[in-house]
Amino acid sequence: MFAAALLTDEKCILKNVPNLSDVRFMAQIIRELGAEVENPSEGVWEIHAKNISHIAPYELVRKMRASICLLGPLSARLRKAEVSLPGGCVIGARPVDLHIKGMRALNCKVEIERGYICVDASKIRGSQIYLGGRFGSTVTGTANVLMASVVAPGTTVIENAACEPEIADLCKLLTAMGAIIEGIGSPTITITGVPRLGGASHTVLPDRIEAGTWLVAAAATRGKVLVRGAQKKYLSSLLDILERAECPYEVKSASSIYIDASNIKLKPIEAVTLPYPGFPTDLQAQICALMTQAEGISIITERIYPERFMHVPELARMGANISREGPSAIICGKTKLSGAPIMASDLRASAALVIAALAAKGQTHIHRIYHLDRGYDSIDKKLQTLGAKIERIKNSD
Repeated sequence: MFAAALLTDEKCILKNVPNLSDVRFMAQIIRELGAEVENPSEGVWEIHAKNISHIAPYELVRKMRASICLLGPLSARLRKAEVSLPGGCVIGARPVDLHIKGMRALNCKVEIERGYICVDASKIRGSQIYLGGRFGSTVTGTANVLMASVVAPGTTVIENAACEPEIADLCKLLTAMGAIIEGIGSPTITITGVPRLGGASHTVLPDRIEAGTWLVAAAATRGKVLVRGAQKKYLSSLLDILERAECPYEVKSASSIYIDASNIKLKPIEAVTLPYPGFPTDLQAQICALMTQAEGISIITERIYPERFMHVPELARMGANISREGPSAIICGKTKLSGAPIMASDLRASAALVIAALAAKGQTHIHRIYHLDRGYDSIDKKLQTLGAKIERIKNSD
């Protein structure tokens, strides 16, 4: 959303933005590019990118892989871009080849020089683009090509576009800015380029992954929790897993789900991560933690990022009977978890370890918990309001 604001020299207002470290990093990045960025009130950001640079240096983007999404809007707005290649990722390879393929399909010249993706978009124009990759569609790749094409002459058709709600939400913002987009939410998106975009005000979609994490945490701790901002239409794959695990829930409204796990006897399940509307990879680690409390053998298979199992050895340290077999985690429950010193490796693994710690007996020390702040707004304070005994301790790591 922040990157999309670079497509216009008019002010954009984003509402319902969570207070995350990733949000603050992106605000810092586009501010350094020359945009005026303000946070006048909680959840509201104002971005006015009147005069901006086309260069996003390594020093700015190294903290955040999602900064690759600057490539499309900078190329579209300034007809050129130099964006540093993102660094490595602990959950496995996340190549940018589809981003480059998409930009080249739009008739842009793209070279890799000095660790930068250098784009000459002086002759950019619409085209038909297939964005399929080894593990399916690409969310950030779809976003980049989408943003690059909205002001490109002609018509662009993106086939095998990511269908995630976040892409549909981006389309809604772009449409409010004046873009012409058809097929929103489908695997085929058609964009008719316009000469320029204007400013807009947009309310950001609630985070379905955070909502899902709260539902899983309630189930793992045998809790009773009403999750606001949880929209059933975006959580169907997770709710299917909860149903198969015989964990009851109640849809209270279009944006709230209540879960009462106080008397459940969790059943084991098999689940496979897939692109939306399939089971999201960003909830895989949390489900692994939950299934340690199910009676029987669960198999969780990762098809998006096959190496995304850094949480497995840490759960084992807590007593979980869990092992990895290729792209799958085999979990034998039910396990009486016990508190232990453990290490968070990434955002979603951190959430899984917090869930396991809440379900465990004794005290757990989770190191490098700063990963959580990338995707969860004040998770420790929210857990305290639900009765959890959790405290954030400042230390060197």
